Amino acid sequence: MEGSPIPVLTVPTAPYEDQRPTGGGGLRRPTGLFEGQRNYLPNFIQSVLSSIDLRDRQGCTMVVGSDGRYFSRAATEIVVQMAAANGIGRLIIGQNGILSTPAVSCIIRKIKAAGGIILTASHCPGGPGGEFGVKFNVANGGPAPDVVSDKIYQISKTIEEYAICPDLRIDLSRLGRQEFDLENKFKPFRVEIVDPVDIYLNLLRTIFDFNAIKSLLTGPSQLKIRVDAMHGVMGPYVRKVLCDELGAPANSAINCVPLEDFGGQHPDPNLTYATTLLEAMKGGEYGFGAAFDADGDRYMILGQNGFFVSPSDSLAVIAANLSCIPYFRQIGVRGFGRSMPTSTALDRVAKSMKVPVYETPAGWRFFSNLMDSGRCSLCGEESFGTGSDHLREKDGLWAVLVWLSIIAARKQGVEEIVRDHWAKYGRHYFCRFDYEGLEPKTTYYIMRDLEALVTDKSFIGQQFAVGSQVYSVAKTDSFEYVDPVDGTVTKKQGLRIIFSDASRLVFRLSSSSGVRATIRLYAESYERDPSGHDQEPQQLQGSSSRWRICHRSRATLRSLVTLSWLVIHSPHEPQEDGTCNWKCTMSWEEESLRCPGSEVQASSCCQNGPTCDTLQSKHGFYLWNGKDHEHTSLTKVKHLYLILAKKPRSKS
Repeated sequence: MEGSPIPVLTVPTAPYEDQRPTGGGGLRRPTGLFEGQRNYLPNFIQSVLSSIDLRDRQGCTMVVGSDGRYFSRAATEIVVQMAAANGIGRLIIGQNGILSTPAVSCIIRKIKAAGGIILTASHCPGGPGGEFGVKFNVANGGPAPDVVSDKIYQISKTIEEYAICPDLRIDLSRLGRQEFDLENKFKPFRVEIVDPVDIYLNLLRTIFDFNAIKSLLTGPSQLKIRVDAMHGVMGPYVRKVLCDELGAPANSAINCVPLEDFGGQHPDPNLTYATTLLEAMKGGEYGFGAAFDADGDRYMILGQNGFFVSPSDSLAVIAANLSCIPYFRQIGVRGFGRSMPTSTALDRVAKSMKVPVYETPAGWRFFSNLMDSGRCSLCGEESFGTGSDHLREKDGLWAVLVWLSIIAARKQGVEEIVRDHWAKYGRHYFCRFDYEGLEPKTTYYIMRDLEALVTDKSFIGQQFAVGSQVYSVAKTDSFEYVDPVDGTVTKKQGLRIIFSDASRLVFRLSSSSGVRATIRLYAESYERDPSGHDQEPQQLQGSSSRWRICHRSRATLRSLVTLSWLVIHSPHEPQEDGTCNWKCTMSWEEESLRCPGSEVQASSCCQNGPTCDTLQSKHGFYLWNGKDHEHTSLTKVKHLYLILAKKPRSKS
C-alpha cells in the first residue's frame, strides 16, 4: 500500500434491455458482446453489486473465480475495480483467476462470504468467437434464486451510472494478501489470492475415505483411470486431488492445462465432445473414465470398453450406494431431489430407501432451499450435474470420487455396478433432443399451442398406436413447482405427457443463452424385465454427433419420439375406439432422422422431411409457418409446427 489513495470514479452509462439473468446460469452471451459493447460488463456487475443491500455490502467479503476462458482476466480486473468502488471490504480470488464453480461455493460457505461472482459460460465454447458469462452466487453458496435474479434485472433496466477504481491493479499470479488505500474509504481494500484447490480439497477429505480410494488406485489390483479436464478449470484439481493426493499416475490425467479457448474444443463432457476420452476407454486399458466441463460442475462417467453411464443412471446408482461414503454414514440420508425432466430412476431408489424425492424445475437454484432446510441430501439433473448438501452447487469431482468410492467398496467395475442396479430396480431408457438457435417468439407460439392441446381434458385417455405399441395417455400437465419450504410457486416449467405404462414425454423451453431459445424434447421408457436391459453399452455411432443406444431401447424411444410428433400435430379426432392410428416412418440409421409422415396428411410437406418453404435452424430442424399451410390438415397447432427432421442433437 504505497502512494496516493486510488480515486473512485462514477461513470455515466445507459441500460441494456437484455441483461436478465437466466436463473442459476447468470448472464451468458457471445464474448464479443461483453468485450465490444460499451459498458456491457460494468452495467451487469454494478447491477449485481447493487442488488446486495448497502448495509450488507459495506465491508463484506466476496469470492471471485473464473473457468479461465478468453476475456476472464480482463473481466476479473473490472470486477475487482468495481467491488472496491462499491464498498466491498475483501475479495478472495483463485490464483490466476481460476476457481471451479464448486470451489467458489465451498469458499463462500467456509468463510461466510456475502456471495461470489463466477466468470463462466459453463460448457459453452470459449475464445473470441465463443461465449462468456457472469454468475452470482448468494451467501449460502448456491446460485441466485429467482427473486435475486429479478432484482438484478430490474436494476439493470434503470442503471444510470456505475462506480469503479480504474487505477487499481492486482497481481493474480501472486499468492497472498494485497491491500489498497482508496479515496474516501476509512479502511483499506484487501484482495487475497488463494490456491484454487486447497480449501475445496480440505472439504473433500472430510467426506470421503481417501485411504480406500488411494488403495484402489495404487494397490495390487490397481484400477487404471483416465480423466479428461478438457482444458477447463478442472486441470489443477484433477492433478492435485487424483494424482498428488490419491496416487493416480500423472498420465491418468489429460488436457489439464486451462486454455482460453479450451484447445479449440467444446468443453462439454458427453459422448459428442469428449471423443479423446471415449476412444481411450474403448481400448479396454482403463477401467474408469471421467470428463468435466469448463467450470467443473458437470461430469461424465465411462466404464471399461467405453461403457457409458447416463446422468440419470449415475444419479440413481449414487443414491443407492451412499452408504459407501463416510459422510452419509455419519449424517444419514434425508431425501433426494431431481429436476422434472430427469429420469424417474431416482424415484425407485427413494421408494426402496423410504425417503422422499422432490421433483423441481430445471436449475440448481431450486435445490438450495431443500438442502438448507435439511430435506434433501442428494440432487441431480439429466444434464450431467450431480451434487449433495456438502455444497449448494453441482460438483463434478465430488461425483467422480463417489464413483471411485463405490467401486472400492463393492469391488466391481462400472458396468457390473450399473447392470446390478438395473437388475434390482429396472432400467429407465432415456433420451433428449435439443432444437437450438430458435427465435423466442417462435418457441412461444409452439409451446402455447402445444400446451392448449395436451392440457385439454379430452386428451386424457387418448390412445396412440405406433407400430405394434399402443400408448394410452394417463396424465398431462404444465409442470409447476410449489417450494415446500417457503411456498413459492414456479409455473410453466415444461409440458408432461405421462402414459399408463409410466413412459413419459416432456417438452421444455430453455433460454440459457438469453438471445436464442431452445426446445428440449425428453423421452423416457421403463423396462423391468432384465432380458430387456440388453448387453451392449451405449456407444457413439460413427463420427457423427448422434449417439446410438442399444437395439431394444432404440425401438422403444423411437416409438416415443415418433409419438411426440403425432402429439404435436394430432390433426384428427380419435376413432370411435379412442385410438389414433398412423402410418409412420422414422429412420435412425446413419445420421438422419426423417420426420414421420402420414398418408392422410399433405405428403408433399412432410414425407421424408419438408419440401415446402421452411425456416431451418443451424442444427437442421425445421419449422413450418402454419399461416402459409392452413390448407393442410395440420390445424391443431395453428401458428408454427415443430418437425423432427434431419440431425437433431441427441443427448441420452
